[in-house]
Amino acid sequence: MNKSTHKPGSGNDAGREQKTLTLDEEAIRRAGTADLGDGAVTPGYGPYREAIIKLLNDALATELVCVLRYKRHYFTADGLESPAIAAEFLEHAHEEAAHADKIAERIVQLGGSPNFNPSSLLERSHADYDECTDLKGMLRANLVAERIAVESYRQMVELIGDKDPTTRRMLEGVLAEEEEHADELSDWLKR
Repeated sequence: MNKSTHKPGSGNDAGREQKTLTLDEEAIRRAGTADLGDGAVTPGYGPYREAIIKLLNDALATELVCVLRYKRHYFTADGLESPAIAAEFLEHAHEEAAHADKIAERIVQLGGSPNFNPSSLLERSHADYDECTDLKGMLRANLVAERIAVESYRQMVELIGDKDPTTRRMLEGVLAEEEEHADELSDWLKR
């Protein structure tokens, strides 16, 4: 059927109600003028903002621990394949630092304060720090951490859903990169 000649109420649309999408103009105007000091955070963010900030601060801690673990592995990797693997560790460290920056920026946008306190990083992080000295152990520790990050971000995306679409999209992007890291590490372990 040609869509340009399709008429509502005919064919497959029979019995289906026509609905329009309209915005609540009054709510939009109220949101625009209420609590101007909150910047982009309008009342529509509802009661979940603080919980989302907590999730993001835990994710920030995880990313920072991952940066530290990758950096340690980069500098201490030793062995025949170590230059190539160490380069991979350094690349991942830089990407994890970029994730941390995105997360911290979003926390601030939501009116929160990013928690960079080193004394509580490990207790807030989903992933562990690792001090192993052999390449296989390093690869395995980083793969485990990436898989933990993948599952953490997957759950956060699911929890946040439509409560904060901007944060959800950011987390989906980070999740995709964490999946890529896990695939790369898994490939190294199979060699």
